[in-house]
Formats: sequence, structure tokens, C-alpha cells
Amino acid sequence: MKKRVSRRSFLNTTAAVGVTLPYINCSKISVSKPKIRTMGKLGFDVTTLGLGGQASIQWTPADVDPVKIILKAFHLGVNYFDTSNLYGPSQLNYGKAFGHLDLLPGQPGYNESLRRSIFLTSKTHLRWAKGGEKRAGVNNWSNERNNEHTLQDVRRTLSQIFGDGQGNYPQNAYLDMVLIHDVAGMEEVDVLYTGLDDPHPNSEHIGALAALLDVRDGANRTGLNPKEEKLIRHIGFSGHFSPPVLVEMIQRDTNNILDAMLIAVNTNDRLKYNMQYNVLPVAAAKDMGIISMKVFADGAMYAKEATWSHQPDHVVRTVGTSDLPSRPLVEYSLTLPGVHTAIIGIGQIDDNAQKCQLTQNISAAQVTPDALNENDRREIEKRTNTIKDGKTNYFQTEASGLTPPLRPAIRAENRDGKPTAVLTWNTAFSSDEPVTHYEIWRNDIKIAGVPHRPQTSREPFEYTDQPGNGTFEYKVVSIDRKQRNAETTLKFVS
Repeated sequence: MKKRVSRRSFLNTTAAVGVTLPYINCSKISVSKPKIRTMGKLGFDVTTLGLGGQASIQWTPADVDPVKIILKAFHLGVNYFDTSNLYGPSQLNYGKAFGHLDLLPGQPGYNESLRRSIFLTSKTHLRWAKGGEKRAGVNNWSNERNNEHTLQDVRRTLSQIFGDGQGNYPQNAYLDMVLIHDVAGMEEVDVLYTGLDDPHPNSEHIGALAALLDVRDGANRTGLNPKEEKLIRHIGFSGHFSPPVLVEMIQRDTNNILDAMLIAVNTNDRLKYNMQYNVLPVAAAKDMGIISMKVFADGAMYAKEATWSHQPDHVVRTVGTSDLPSRPLVEYSLTLPGVHTAIIGIGQIDDNAQKCQLTQNISAAQVTPDALNENDRREIEKRTNTIKDGKTNYFQTEASGLTPPLRPAIRAENRDGKPTAVLTWNTAFSSDEPVTHYEIWRNDIKIAGVPHRPQTSREPFEYTDQPGNGTFEYKVVSIDRKQRNAETTLKFVS
């Protein structure tokens, strides 16, 4: 008969005796309960370290038991768990672990309050919920599963984790969140939003968001949820590649249904078309839950080749190196403004805490959001910017420099009987330093400055000027923290 230990009793025991999680080459940190942060508008108090669903949970080496990794994470207090329909056996491994923890609805001993204490996220790469084959150049990515759609992925997850793995799942099974995974192109954003504003069962094409909204709300607006099941609690998305695409994904969300974002960001982020200055502020301004991933660049910060993992030999099973401890990399991601938790895949656990990736990563994650200042961050970057010639982040777009304001426009109005120029533009995107403000020039004379702010919707920046009669040339200029600039020119005739 297996001995069942609840999360509360385990953490109370560790608090009483004082669990020390030592770290190689670093001072010891005593952890009784992992640090938590409130996850934006989700309101969930999440541990600063979440368990990633890849590494040995997906590509399992022959001598590793992936279930033991999940169980150890749970018993050490981790409460955010990540997996995906694209991660091979990952969801099935979670199902086995949850069986040991009384987290399977309908099974003897099911502990509903314990289930509510964790946050379980899965992902889908299926862009279409209905129809859409080859439409807009976007096909469903289904891990070689053809002709499937978004809600089939949701139900597959429920079956693999909570049910029989054959499509069946018990009543009251649910996912805390489903992320639309790896959004990379503007065409994909168009597809995902298809039918959201006016879903109809007779529609030929319906994007993923409309269907996910149905199974979040227990509705059947799309005709794809006839039992009006409530299968998920939150909807989000993830991205590795393009800041403009991810910002567009957020700006299009006029109904605020996107509760969270999983984003690739680490110490080499500023070498690329960076996420930390371009995307994080927009998500934070909408109070989204923000989860960091690729903290170690999928192992490329260490011995692994800088390319996508796809087999057990790619799993990193060591804890940092003497030249590059893992702690500062974890701290860097967790002190980026807006980040609530970082998911990290685990290759190796060990009874010896100094050899246990999970124990060390939890220890490193015990930081407050303001633990590092700008100088600290630059020092950490210096240690990683030369690794693999700075090319660890194979999953990000190459840097392109500060952009001018996007989609600039000018229109003429008559206000109080005077000709008025109304200038509008959308956000500029930064290079390796954030945009601070925009300058307005008329006929080579600076006439105003407009502070930059995260643009959370499609409503543009705006500036009005009453220049009098004549022909005028206006410039709207992006300025970053290093006083670099990029401009766009508009002509106005009154």
C-alpha cells in the first residue's frame, strides 16, 4: 500500500526541520516553502520555478524514471506544471504521477483541494478548430496527426493525463490552461482569431481561440462543444521567434481572453530581436501571467548543440559548470519585469542535492523580482554572450536594430476653424535597449516629445498640430535609451 503525503503536510514538515538546498559554488539557501508570485490577472499564487514538460519527461534516457521527477517537484512544493500535445509521452507521464498523488477525478482517494493547489498547463499547435486546410498558408501542426483540430488536442490531453489515454476522461477533469503554442507568423494570428467575434456552427472555418473560449465557458457558440463541457479555465499563447507577431497577438485581443503568455527569454535575449523590451512590457501592461522558458537556451548555454532537441542524448543532465553556474541564468529570467515563473525541464534528479537539477533550480529561483539591478544583469550577460559565439538562441529572430514608428499616417482635420494635422503611428520595436520616447519634427524643427508606452491595443499613438497654411514635412522619430533614432516622414498640405 503506497503512503500518500499531501502537499501541506510535506511542506509543514520541511518548514519544521529546515530544508537546505545547497548549491555548487554558492552560499546555501534555506527553503521551507518556495517563493510565490501572484500570476497577473489569473490570480494564482505560482511558485517561481515551474516544471517544464520536456527534457527527461519527454525524451527519457533509459536510466531515468520521469514519474519520479514529477513527484519530486510536487513534494518540493512546485505548483506549476507544463506539458504539451507535441511532447510525446510527457502527458502520459504526468498521468502516471498524478495517479500516485490522488489527482485523478473519479479514482478512489481523489483529492479535489489538492488538485486546486496546482496549476496544470498544456499546449496545442493546432491553429484551426474547424476547416482551414491550407487556408492562408497555415496548416495545423499536429505532430504528424492529420486532419485534426484544436479541441481534439484538448480532449487528448485530458484523456492522457486524467483518463485512459484512449480518448476517454472522467467528469470534472480539467486543465488550468491551454496555450496556443509557438505562434510565429502574422498569418497564424489571423487564423487563430478567425470567427472569434462572430462564431457560428455553420461557419466553414473557425480558429482555435473561438473553440477554446467555448470549452472555457461551457458554451457551444461554435457548434464544436455540443455537450457544453467546461474543460479549461484559462487561455494563453506562447512564442519563441518574432516580437511583432507576439505583440500583434496581444493587441488583437480586444475581449481580454488571453490570460497568460509563455515566452522564450534568457541572458542572450538582447543579442537577438529581443523579447524583454518589446513583448514583456505589453503583456505586463495587460496584467497577463508571464512564464519564462528557454532559460538555458534548451541546454545550448552548456554542452548541447544550439538546435532543437529531439532525442534523449540531447537532454542535459548536469548542474551548471564551474565556468557558468546555472543560478545567475535562473535569476536573470526571474528578475525580468513582469515574469512570474520560469519553467525548466529537468534531465536529472539525485538524492545528492548538489547533483540534482531540480533541487538546484528551486534554490536558484528563490529571488524577488527586484533582486538584480541593471549592472548585475549586464555582468551576467557578459558571461553568456560569448558562448557559442553568442548564437545560443537559435529559436529567436536575428536582431534588426531600432525600428521607426510603424504604420505612420497623417490626416487633415478642421478644429476650431484651424487646419489641423493629426499624426498617428504604432509602436516602434527596440534593438538592444528600450524605446523611451518619440520626437515630432516639423520642417526640421523639433516641436514635441511623446513618451513611449506599451501599446496594448491597435489604437495608435497620436499627436495633433496646427501649423497654419502651407506644405509641411513631419517626422516621427523613435528614440531609445542610448539616444539612437529611427525616423519616418509624412507630408501635410493645408
